[in-house]
Amino acid sequence: MSKAEQIRPLKGIIPPMATPLASIDQLDVRGVEKLVEHILGGGVHALFLLGTTGEGPALSYKVRRELIERVCDQVGSKVPVLVGITDSAYAEALHIADVSAKAGASAVVMAPPFYYQFSQSDILHLIESMAEASSLPLYLYNQPGLTKMIFEPETVARSAEIPNVWGIKDSSGDMNYLKKVLELVSKRWAEFSVLVGPEHLLVEALLCGAHGGVPGGANIFPDLPVRLYQAFVEGRHDEMYALQTEINSIGAPIWNADESEPGHLRRLKAALSIMGICSGIPTWPYQPATSEETKQIEAHLEKCGILAAKR
Repeated sequence: MSKAEQIRPLKGIIPPMATPLASIDQLDVRGVEKLVEHILGGGVHALFLLGTTGEGPALSYKVRRELIERVCDQVGSKVPVLVGITDSAYAEALHIADVSAKAGASAVVMAPPFYYQFSQSDILHLIESMAEASSLPLYLYNQPGLTKMIFEPETVARSAEIPNVWGIKDSSGDMNYLKKVLELVSKRWAEFSVLVGPEHLLVEALLCGAHGGVPGGANIFPDLPVRLYQAFVEGRHDEMYALQTEINSIGAPIWNADESEPGHLRRLKAALSIMGICSGIPTWPYQPATSEETKQIEAHLEKCGILAAKR
């Protein structure tokens, strides 16, 4: 039985790993190694490369290939590695899927192609084609805020009938959507994994029937969502809610949902740099965190005990 075949349905905490960069087109190799060590040290259940938090669609194919190969080699068989293959060009998505398979990844993850608009029929055809062409299992990635397209719940349900489509990560932040997907797939396709992206929804999603979460904050504090998930499995609800509150509190200045311009990726990388894990360089055209932002993040991490834990 292959590593991928052992994870149906995929459950638990699957951090969307940030991509440490030395420049806009060069990996921070030591940073990659340290970040993987840090995340795995939290007891996570799998790892997700080249998602939104990993800046996947903004990276060169050279950097994407190198990251996949390095991380798969480092992780080995410790946990499954999922790789984002989202691209505006179908052929390039296929190529990254092939690179992932050869490197030893467990599955690939695909959002709808960005830029052009497609019908649900077009999207279903894309899913069918990718599932047939990929030697690895395919997970869907619902990220309508960025792709401007959605995997409608009915499309997800039809996709669940395709043997090589194994689940969905929903980053819409819409719990009604997540509940509708669960309603359509959970009884008929018990092995189809439904995962939630936004970490502030982790408890609510788990209690609704989701199999796990893909929280960006797990780059900083991987142990907290892992403990939350374990508390869920063991029925310790009071501990779940307490951990959810702690996760929300630590992550608040990183995600800052009320800001007028997005900056969470540079702040996340600033936090990782402050922690001594990797460089704080975001992908182009994001600019690194300002000195004032860095000071604020450092003070916050110090207050939360994150820095003390790293020393």
